[in-house]
Amino acid sequence: MANNNMAATSKFALPLSSEDNVDVLGMIYRFLKKVSIVGAVYLVGYMQWSVAWLFGPVVLSVIRDQWRKETEYRRNVAKAVACSSEKDIVLARLDDLPAWVFFPDIERAEWLNRILLQVWPNVNHYARTILKESIEPAVAVSLANYKLNGFRFERMLLGTIAPRVGGVKVYDKNLSRNEIIMDIDLFYAGDCDISFVLQRIRGGIKDLQIHGMLRVVMKPLITKMPLVGGMQVFFLNKPSIDFNLVGAADILDIPGFSEILRRCIVEQVSRIMVLPNKLPIKLSDEIPTVDLRMPEPEGVLRIHLVQAQNLMKKDVSMLGKGKSDPYAIITVGAQQWKTKHIDNDVNPHWDFWCEGIISSRKSQVLQCELWDWDPGMGIQNDDYLGRCSLEVSHVVRAGRMDTWQTLQQAKHGKVHLRLSWHRLSTDLTDLSHAITETQLVKTGELSSAVLSVYIDSCKKLPNARTVSRPDPYLMVTVGKKTENTAVQMRTDDPVYEIGYSFLVQNPEIDLLEIKAVDQKTGSLLGQLTFSIRALLREKDLCMLTQPITLQKSGPESKIILALQLKILKEAIKEEEIDAESVSDMPMAPEPVAVSSPLPYAAPPTPPTVLPAPPTALPAPPTAQPATPPPTPAVMDSTDAAQPPLTLNAELKKLENNLQDNHSDKSIPVEQIERAVDVPQEEMPSGRDSPKLVHRTSSITTSAGEAGLGRILLSVRYSMQHQTLYVVVHKIMNIPLKDLTNVPDPYVKLYLLPGRSKDSKRKTAVIKDNCMPEYDEQFEWVISHAELHSRQIEVTVATHKGFLGGSPIIGQVIVNLNQYDFREAKTLWFDLMPELPGV
Repeated sequence: MANNNMAATSKFALPLSSEDNVDVLGMIYRFLKKVSIVGAVYLVGYMQWSVAWLFGPVVLSVIRDQWRKETEYRRNVAKAVACSSEKDIVLARLDDLPAWVFFPDIERAEWLNRILLQVWPNVNHYARTILKESIEPAVAVSLANYKLNGFRFERMLLGTIAPRVGGVKVYDKNLSRNEIIMDIDLFYAGDCDISFVLQRIRGGIKDLQIHGMLRVVMKPLITKMPLVGGMQVFFLNKPSIDFNLVGAADILDIPGFSEILRRCIVEQVSRIMVLPNKLPIKLSDEIPTVDLRMPEPEGVLRIHLVQAQNLMKKDVSMLGKGKSDPYAIITVGAQQWKTKHIDNDVNPHWDFWCEGIISSRKSQVLQCELWDWDPGMGIQNDDYLGRCSLEVSHVVRAGRMDTWQTLQQAKHGKVHLRLSWHRLSTDLTDLSHAITETQLVKTGELSSAVLSVYIDSCKKLPNARTVSRPDPYLMVTVGKKTENTAVQMRTDDPVYEIGYSFLVQNPEIDLLEIKAVDQKTGSLLGQLTFSIRALLREKDLCMLTQPITLQKSGPESKIILALQLKILKEAIKEEEIDAESVSDMPMAPEPVAVSSPLPYAAPPTPPTVLPAPPTALPAPPTAQPATPPPTPAVMDSTDAAQPPLTLNAELKKLENNLQDNHSDKSIPVEQIERAVDVPQEEMPSGRDSPKLVHRTSSITTSAGEAGLGRILLSVRYSMQHQTLYVVVHKIMNIPLKDLTNVPDPYVKLYLLPGRSKDSKRKTAVIKDNCMPEYDEQFEWVISHAELHSRQIEVTVATHKGFLGGSPIIGQVIVNLNQYDFREAKTLWFDLMPELPGV
């Protein structure tokens, strides 16, 4: 009987022991945690230390726990989405539908998701190779800059959950017959298990999430199987990457350290496959490698960050809030520039110039982030001041752009950008003008050409050590920019097959320098100094792949490379942009070059009201009926083309129109915009003036139904960005009740229902003015499903006195279900008395 009992006990011992072990370990961990807390408090009291020694860790612990809860919730939501079918996602989250629901040119890709799930174990092996050979050494070098050494991956398992494809768009317009281009909305939130060692501390990465728009270019098309010579895979812009640290490194999983590691990983991913960098895959031996790996820039985006205004105050002083020490980070794809910080100034002037090489003008985005500099270990200690983004295709279409961009994710603030788009040419006659243009700008080092370099391999390099072959890598330098290739281990015939693009200030005097260096000894294995001027004598400014003898090297040492020089052309307006890239432009009025920053100026272009200008001029204004319409009229960009009227004729029609409609609740601004627009040359321009002067021509003579004035608003909803844009242009005819008390008006906006702090937006205060002009843009990220149940509350108030409140002048409620805001609407609204209970 006893033996039976023992057998029965042993029968159930195994399944219970594993669970019991987990519970016992958990209890031991909680017990030790409590003991350590009590011991720390006792030690502080026993040693008679200041309470500050205890207060600091407690605050840090609370902040860390709150941050981890938020990130864990976000990761769990993303993982649930990744593990669910698309049908469940649609039914559960109608307010966050996949891209193919909104865009007819983006197709569902469930079939592709099934294929990815099937091949994921094989992709797993390929991804581990990339992590180990490419990402690991690069991240180790980046972390060494933060005094964090010894980084290496130990275990790399990407799990069983495959990435999901939210939609696929295949291009069939404006592309070569010899290529296939598709964009893939890629999202990965898998069950990976990656362990690493850093500073002799073992840690791990779990809950890895990657989301971005991946472009696949298949070219050239050939007549033999597999019908495609190769592929280029790359992200159009930097993907969003997030993860959770586990193991011993969990003690370091605070926002500062985690942000450093995340930035290093994003930086290395960008170096591999974010434009202008591409990951080429050769599919046919008949195709030369240079065809896939030679950079193919489309043009250069010249960026002039002039200034910012009305930034948030983040510094705290003894007397309250001080100012900020702002600096800017400009990003285009994998290219990034950083300005200097300016001390104690919320209206900084940078006058900063930079240039970005653009490889896809229809898809890349310019981003500008503003930060408040604080002493410490880099950006993780700095305060965020907001950001703005602008699609490169808008600049390409305009040629030149002078714009004020309202900062997103900020209570207030805007930034002044001047941009120009320069196409590339192989015509030598364009060089003199390009060089002259660069010499006229004294505050920045501008370029006149772009040099593309393809390095195939090196042959017969000398040995740096007597016992083994070298571990060579190349340092490629043009001007102040240097690129380093990967290290090829134990070989004197290294194969690189890599391409780079460099900006060249003056091809007549600049040099291309290439050095072959042994990684272990640091000794020079050979070098090449090539005068870029030699390309000016070549046909199409191109040198095909050929071997060139290395200097300071072995007698037979050579480097095999190809070069292509292209010259920057003058910035002009381009109209051949695909219509689909214009159909979803941001709400901000299309800027025009009010005053060009360069001594040469493009032909003046007439200012426009809407971001997507119509193909035909709007019809001339006609007399309105005596009965006021029930709703405000809106602009129709499809009006038939009419012959332009003279300015006097337009003004006369405008006068009659205003007399007939002085009692209307709203007058379409488009009927009066064109009549009184000032020619571009006559517009006042000043670097210190933030006004968009092409808006000052919109007028109204009515003070509104309630006699409180009228406000001019533009509203638009972007399906692509799931964002509602509102531009507050101006207010007219605010009543003046006391000549000694002229109002200081400002506008505040709420997205209703719910007057939360996050939905509040506010313009600047205009001093002593009854007809203020703002031209400030605000935006809210909101799904299309809930758009029609929302309202915009627009309140005009006056700001007087030091502590003297903000009495309300008038208010407008804009119901978003009354209009189709997928096309921009620019309307006058009457200010009404404040609603009771607001």
